[in-house]
Amino acid sequence: MKTVSKKPKNEDLSKYGLKNVTAYWNLDGEILQKITVEKGMGTETENGTLCINTGKFTGRSPKDRFLVKDEYTKDKVWWGRINKPLDPENFDKLQDGIINYMSGKNLYIRDAYVCADPEYRMNVRTITEYPWSNFFVKNMFLRLNDDEIADFEEEWLVLCAPGYEAENPESFGIRAGNFSVLNFTKKIALVGGSAYTGEMKKGIFSALNLILPMEKNVLPMHCSANVGEQGDTAIFFGLSGTGKTTLSADPERKLIGDDEHGWTADNTIFNFEGGCYAKVIDLSEEKEPDIFKAIQPGALLENIVFKEGTKKVDFFDSSITQNTRVSYPIDHIDNIQVPSYAKNPTNIFFLTCDAFGVLPPVSKLTPGQAAYHFISGYTAKVAGTEAGITEPVPSFSACFGEPFMPLHPTVYAEMLSKKMTEAGVNVWLINTGWSGGPYGVGSRIKLKYTRAMISSILEGELEKVDYEQHPIFGLHMPKYCHGVPTEMLDPMNTWLQKGAYVSKSIQLAHSFHLNFDKFVNQASDGIMNGGPLIDAHQVMDHHL
Repeated sequence: MKTVSKKPKNEDLSKYGLKNVTAYWNLDGEILQKITVEKGMGTETENGTLCINTGKFTGRSPKDRFLVKDEYTKDKVWWGRINKPLDPENFDKLQDGIINYMSGKNLYIRDAYVCADPEYRMNVRTITEYPWSNFFVKNMFLRLNDDEIADFEEEWLVLCAPGYEAENPESFGIRAGNFSVLNFTKKIALVGGSAYTGEMKKGIFSALNLILPMEKNVLPMHCSANVGEQGDTAIFFGLSGTGKTTLSADPERKLIGDDEHGWTADNTIFNFEGGCYAKVIDLSEEKEPDIFKAIQPGALLENIVFKEGTKKVDFFDSSITQNTRVSYPIDHIDNIQVPSYAKNPTNIFFLTCDAFGVLPPVSKLTPGQAAYHFISGYTAKVAGTEAGITEPVPSFSACFGEPFMPLHPTVYAEMLSKKMTEAGVNVWLINTGWSGGPYGVGSRIKLKYTRAMISSILEGELEKVDYEQHPIFGLHMPKYCHGVPTEMLDPMNTWLQKGAYVSKSIQLAHSFHLNFDKFVNQASDGIMNGGPLIDAHQVMDHHL
């Protein structure tokens, strides 16, 4: 197979300080796959899909993520546990270290862009040490035609060197030899010491999460989105395990994207990416037919295990990691929106897997409640998902994507409230978790019921029914939904012991309040009033 590089007119790498490198520009996926296999860095499944192992790191390393603190960022970024500062001088030393390490090597360069809406397009050049890292970028970022490659000039640069670890990391102001750093002034992202591909994807996502709201008046969102035949767009927020990918994949609606989107001032929803990066642990064709079908040549599987003596993937084997993944171009999905943006956002769904069995399966939110629950980003971890967890544990991730949000969560929440009010968007909280009791007592809400709720909302049916207010959380619960048992709609009805429901409700409401304490100083009264009712004991006693 002939190795054909698609080079831009300006192919000078010396401007980055790189010397004596052999550069492979914008190689086709099949060539990158061939190089990866020939180098012994990957294998192929029985159907020819490339499989690689990311080594020591099978997920992101949030403790080793930094943002350069300088004149541009110092007063914008929400500094703290998530956004850790790094001095510009230390960034320069790390960049020099990576450049020196990469010089003299074979390097793989990918010119691409992010943000499907042409008005917000941002060109990104990625230079990688490994061919399969380049393969991942080909899948995940938006792809260029030959003419666009010829005239390409990057706005951001990503340098990815998994083989480079900083010696004496403390002297660089970092914790360990591996690191992921963003410099908004130089517009450079560094990834060193980790081969986990998601570091590149989430690095650029984090950059957009500051640039778009601050400079473009665009709300960045960690969500999936689809659009109906009438042009109505639906947005699905949710943490891992809540059903975001499953519920946005609808045969009657076109997928805009599965993970990262922007919401513009003129109410366009656009995909940031050109591909999908899906978990494949416990994957089956019956449960996730679209993802299962997308695993074909052109996709990249990470950290999977083959069934013994075969090249057939054992999707239930988590011996390497629970975070087994596949990346693939979005056109591996049949029913997609082309290009991947649409107008008229009509409904927003916040998905939560409430393992306490407290929250209603569906409820309509006021603007204040929408902002509060958006900032909270609640779901629950259940027994078996992590070592040491034997009963449900509340889990909160601000804006349903806290690890990637450089600004204070209230900035995004206020933007969301303003946009949903201006656009007349309805916001719904969907509990895909438990009913009739907590995990271990009750049962998981059936997918067919959740789909029926979402279908009723998308068809406007829940605009025509009466609602009642949840006495603890203040949520507005429909009294009727086609295709869903009526007794399920008020979760208290499904518990045998009403007192146990009261106790568990108060426990969860208390967790919400404790989590929200860190946002109180920046949150408006409208947002604060969107939380669980303050005097929960009194309210429930009155209700009973």
